[in-house]
Amino acid sequence: MILKKLIYLSLYCFMAIFTQTIYGTALLQSNKVTHSKDFVINTDVLIKTSSGTTLSAVIVLPKTMKKPQPTALQFHIYTDVKEHVKTAINAAKHGYIGIVVDTRGKRLSPDQIIPYEHDAKDINDVIDWISKQDFSDGRVAMYGGSYLGFTQWAATKYMHPALKTIVPSVANNPMQGLPMENNIFITPNYQWPFYVMNNKTLDKKVNNNRDYWNKAINDWYLSGRSYRDIDKIEGTPNPLLQKFLNHPSHDDFWLNMGPRGNEYSKINIPILSINGYYDDGHISALYYLNQHLKHNKNAEHYWIIGPYNHFFSKSKTINGYLKDSVAELDRTELAFQWFDYVLKGKKKPDLLKSKVNYQLMGDNSWQHANSLTELNSDYQRFYLSTEKYKGTYLLTKKISSKVDSLKQVVDLADRTTSTNTESYYWPIIKDRLIDPTGFTFASLPFAQDTSVHGSFSGEIKVKINKKDFDLGMTFYELTPDGKYFELFYYIGRASYAKDPSNRQLLTPHKVETIPFKDTRMTGKLFKKGSRLVVALNVNKNEMAQINFGTGKDVSDESNADGAIPLKVEWLNSSFINIPMKVMNRKKNESEYN
Repeated sequence: MILKKLIYLSLYCFMAIFTQTIYGTALLQSNKVTHSKDFVINTDVLIKTSSGTTLSAVIVLPKTMKKPQPTALQFHIYTDVKEHVKTAINAAKHGYIGIVVDTRGKRLSPDQIIPYEHDAKDINDVIDWISKQDFSDGRVAMYGGSYLGFTQWAATKYMHPALKTIVPSVANNPMQGLPMENNIFITPNYQWPFYVMNNKTLDKKVNNNRDYWNKAINDWYLSGRSYRDIDKIEGTPNPLLQKFLNHPSHDDFWLNMGPRGNEYSKINIPILSINGYYDDGHISALYYLNQHLKHNKNAEHYWIIGPYNHFFSKSKTINGYLKDSVAELDRTELAFQWFDYVLKGKKKPDLLKSKVNYQLMGDNSWQHANSLTELNSDYQRFYLSTEKYKGTYLLTKKISSKVDSLKQVVDLADRTTSTNTESYYWPIIKDRLIDPTGFTFASLPFAQDTSVHGSFSGEIKVKINKKDFDLGMTFYELTPDGKYFELFYYIGRASYAKDPSNRQLLTPHKVETIPFKDTRMTGKLFKKGSRLVVALNVNKNEMAQINFGTGKDVSDESNADGAIPLKVEWLNSSFINIPMKVMNRKKNESEYN
């Protein structure tokens, strides 16, 4: 027995010396270090940044490591140390150093919580710190979703040489997604600043009180007051929102948060973006992808998208839609397969047949394209006709020889009514469309099975009596059995449609062109007999600020600016480009030609 104890003690001393050598003494100095059977865990590592701030981190190392290893890093604002440990342990199980770092001001950081603005520099300092640790082999990979997706793109602004790859999932971009989409400030997740800033971790009680926040937003809408007054109506100052409202354009405030312009050309690391058709934020991810490829045409940027929501629910259904069996996807496992491919020379994940990989809903297949440009280039143009077929205005393939329009009047000051209220995809499949406002257009029935895929684009021609308005469109498949299957929605501010950085007011009573592009994307099999449906409307509801069209900052407009109703003439020269291709299969093939 004594001999066994001596042998055990000798092995323990050897392992202690070994771990100090490989892991570094800094990791072992804290009383928060714990040793499990397989891991060394430190929950209170402090990292000093070049700006003098302090960040806190959780670090987990596998005891099986015999030499320095690459790091799998997450950098995010949703502080929960128990979840951090689980995340880092999972990375260690995959053979990586697992590190989760809290953003500035969170958990052990004594500094002020400031979302978004300093993340790019802070992450660069974190990556630099990691690369110099004894446990690091000098290579860092990042992954995670939502705000964590944003921080990965923020990390590419300065492109530290140790950063070797990123796997952003449903990446957020506050300039294009939430809280602003196509220059419109939107109300979903209004309580988010309180959730992440009320304390050093998360204020879950406040965040989860959905009924309260829904009522607060409804109270603002019914009040007729300006959007800038929303926190006064609710009763809790919201300084972060007020700061955001001062930047309705894509200006330096937003652009400096991440890579901009030519900085994208310097992003030469492999990237895998993972997204969902029914995640609102995939418009943010598309922004990053399009900017990256615009400035770096040879970028090794892979894109995966399917019928997933923001949280990539493992449920077989999403908002009432039964997903195809091939749509099953574990984004975390996929991220580590990608890390193994990039950092350890293993094979590329099987799903990545090409740069763009999308699940074709209703076909139980994955389809592939070399680029979004290629995917979107084969399109059919449809015009918004004033002619009707079976009681619905037609989407026609030929422009009418006669100029005509559909007229709509919207009382923007009447808060007892709303328009464009069916845009959100809950449920995805509807028996009928019940919003009586706006206009609905439908194509003739498709003569063959057809793949509708990619992002839509087009031009809406209008004549209005004001200087601005907000546009809303929702796209559906009308199935042969009469169901409406929602693909996605679009909202946009007319005065920013040509340039999101430079507002260009409309001239009242003059025909104006409102271009739209880079919408959300879809991938859906339209069966023979299906029809494409577009619901066109003015966007006026509690989900977004109300644009009264005076030309003032929309955040400052109120019912006092709405004495004259908005009058819109939707011209029949308006068109929408829909990427599509007729399915032409051979027996037992899932690919189309």
